[in-house]
Amino acid sequence: MQCLLRVSSSARRIVLTQQLHTTTAQCEAQNTEKTINQVTLLGRVGADPQKRGSEEHPVINFPLATHFSYKYESGDILQRTDWHRVSVFRPGLRDTVYKYLKKGQRVYVTGKLSYGEIKLDDGQVRTASTVIADDIIFFQSQPQNS
Repeated sequence: MQCLLRVSSSARRIVLTQQLHTTTAQCEAQNTEKTINQVTLLGRVGADPQKRGSEEHPVINFPLATHFSYKYESGDILQRTDWHRVSVFRPGLRDTVYKYLKKGQRVYVTGKLSYGEIKLDDGQVRTASTVIADDIIFFQSQPQNS
């Protein structure tokens, strides 16, 4: 049973949408709330994708760089690069990314943010954030000089 909230733009009110033939009373009794975990990135791939995991549960990982520039009062401009770890679990998308995505290529990634822990070789535990990709759009890559 799932209840969805929809905001009516004309009346500016919240309307409860019923699914699976549930009644409004049943939805209110669940005391559920809608949450959103959505990430959109446009950047360049930092390294060729790597295949990890097992044969039954493979995953493709690649780093993605995004950047922004800002100007100091002195007039100096600084560009900051942020690196994002992207993981692809969806079978069709996973195979396409592994076969065709290359370092330096521009991509548009949509997905959700996930947090976890990584145990390093020396035993230390670090927290890590990962973008779990739902969709990736490839941009035309620059022609390489032969």
